[in-house]
Order: sequence, then structure tokens, then C-alpha cells
Amino acid sequence: MERGLLWLPLLAAFIGLAWAGWNEYQKLAAYERWAEQFDKAKYDIYAVLGLKGDRITWGKPTRQTPINLQTFSLQDVEQINLLINQQPVPWDKLDGKGSIALQFQLKPNQSIEIPFTDAQLAAQWGQYLLKLSRS
Repeated sequence: MERGLLWLPLLAAFIGLAWAGWNEYQKLAAYERWAEQFDKAKYDIYAVLGLKGDRITWGKPTRQTPINLQTFSLQDVEQINLLINQQPVPWDKLDGKGSIALQFQLKPNQSIEIPFTDAQLAAQWGQYLLKLSRS
């Protein structure tokens, strides 16, 4: 009986991990349905991003569909910065740890920050979008 009680916390941890995996799978499935309408899209645990023509749509992933969706045009973007810990960093200096985001400076003195978990992926997206905004 004592051995059975020792395995109880392990069983609880397994159930918790299974639920977390199922939850993340549901978010990914909802993202895949949402992303079909875009030319290029990205999923991250912090944000989803879709590009259709020169329009960027981004929001927060959930199990049903992304929420808090915002859309803006690349034509309105004056500058794109890579932020690590709220500080702009060069595109090739990705050694910082902490919060990572792409910052879009829009023409009417507006700023939008899209969070990322991976600095390399954020830099690739930022450079790609920078090229698109200049063409």
C-alpha cells in the first residue's frame, strides 16, 4: 500500500502532462485551420501571425480560434525592430535571453509588438517583412 501511495504523485504528474499536451495540440489544430487563408503564417505559443499580400494579422492562440486579432498594412510600417528585453538589437546579435518581440513602428506614431519565443525565428520574420515593406 505504501508503494501505491508513492506512485500517486507520479500519476498526477502524468495526467497533468497529458492534459497540457492535448491542450497544445488543440491550439495547433485551430491555428492550422486559421492559417489556411494566409500566404505565409507562423505559430508560436505567444502569438500567431499571418501574412496575406501586404496585410499582417496577428493574435493570441487558443483551442477554438486565435483571439485578439489585429491587422495592419506593411505600407503603414516605417520601421521594424527586433526587441530582446524591450531593447532594440541588431538582426545578427541574437545572443540575448529574455522576452523577444518584433516591433512595428507605424506611420501615425503607433507601435505594435508581436511576441516570439525564438530570437532566430523573430529575426528571420523581421528581415523578410522588412524586404516586403520596402518593395
